[in-house]
Amino acid sequence: MLWRRFLCSALSVMTGPRPVVLSGPSGAGKSTLLKKLLKDYENVFGFSVSHTTRQPRPGEVDGKDYHFVTREAMRKEIDAGGFIEHAEFSGNMYGTSKAAVQAVQAQNQICILDIDMQGVKNIKKTDLNPIYISIQAPSIEVLEKRLRDRKTETEESLQKRLNTACIDMELSKEPGLFDMIIINDDVEEAYLALKNALAEEIQKTQGLRKS
Repeated sequence: MLWRRFLCSALSVMTGPRPVVLSGPSGAGKSTLLKKLLKDYENVFGFSVSHTTRQPRPGEVDGKDYHFVTREAMRKEIDAGGFIEHAEFSGNMYGTSKAAVQAVQAQNQICILDIDMQGVKNIKKTDLNPIYISIQAPSIEVLEKRLRDRKTETEESLQKRLNTACIDMELSKEPGLFDMIIINDDVEEAYLALKNALAEEIQKTQGLRKS
């Protein structure tokens, strides 16, 4: 999905381990890689939980999958400059709050943010200074097969995701936008590439937690 995102007021300096921004279209495998990362480095990484005004879906847990809030409450916090980035899509608001990132950093953990392409560009206008990594499928054909195999999409929603993915894949080629682009053709190889990309920060954070 190509969200319309708006930059909030300048992000205040945050202390703690350097965050990681992961971006990539639905079906690229971000969730699978994230789960492996969080499992293998339980005390090193923390996941930034986004805020949304939409209603929870079956099985979703507040504070784990999203912070489910009212539109009024979220708008109030946005107006107060409490969000790094935010968007409105299909009548619902989504966003990453400063507090969500700070809560992870306060635990001396590397904060992971799952952000779309426009959000990536907006975060680059702040002083958050994360490591930017794009996760991509090897081709749009492979991405389509993965989405169809899920059997969770209508044809209309699937086509929207594919159109957005095509745009994302093209935008990701912009020089300097990402520190690394990982083509997720094989999960284990992609995961190894992700770990190697974050190895230095992981080592620093592990040392910080021991001190």
